Amino acid sequence: MAMTSEDLERLQYARELLENPGLAAKLTNVIGMPFEKAFNYLPEKWSAAVQNITRKSLRYALTAAVKTMDRKDRKSSQNTLHKILVAASGVIGGAFGLPALALELPATTVIMFRSIADIARSEGEDLAAMETKLACLTVFALGGSSGKDNSAESGYYALKILLARQVSEAAKYIVERGIAEEAAPALVRLLATIASRFGVTVSQKAAVSAVPIIGAAGGALINSIFMDHFQNMARGHFIMRSLEKQYGPDEVSRLYHRVS
Repeated sequence: MAMTSEDLERLQYARELLENPGLAAKLTNVIGMPFEKAFNYLPEKWSAAVQNITRKSLRYALTAAVKTMDRKDRKSSQNTLHKILVAASGVIGGAFGLPALALELPATTVIMFRSIADIARSEGEDLAAMETKLACLTVFALGGSSGKDNSAESGYYALKILLARQVSEAAKYIVERGIAEEAAPALVRLLATIASRFGVTVSQKAAVSAVPIIGAAGGALINSIFMDHFQNMARGHFIMRSLEKQYGPDEVSRLYHRVS
């Protein structure tokens, strides 16, 4: 059936969110200098440390989600509350600098995951379904590209296609065997793919946080911007999923590439 004018507006809104994330530009406004200069404040070999912390944070968030998100009595939280909590964790990062990232990022990631899940629920998703939980996890891959990406591979649909099979395999594995086995190949592959992209935005956040003028107040602001970025990615992603369930993936894909 033909898409309604209201849903076409929703599709256009989702596309604007997903294709124009603009996190670096927002962070540049915080530090008041060219964004690239912020990376000069990071120690050597920081990239490997970020990837390690990122993978652990994603797994920690997913484990918490698998254990708690299917509870029927658990009420939805306000996204504003999530922003406040993430800002509070940013105060720690701003006050204690880069060494605090290993403690701050896992907590921040869990809070962000809960906010993403609330957005998913508001768009009609069943949070008890393993596939939904993994769909929430894939939001962390949006708005950041790995160093191996080219322009044809970094758009929303290209990434969605890349992740689709990995999500399906990981969901099947977790349902059959649980999440406790860390060496599960399907889950390891999915986490590695998401972490390679989430690590880009984490590195941007870490670089800006490392600028000497930031401090605790700046750390709170940076984390608020970081949270807002992924809330926007989540809103766009789950609007797309909602439209695909109603109109079919092929029709939504066709219209997505036509709207501007």
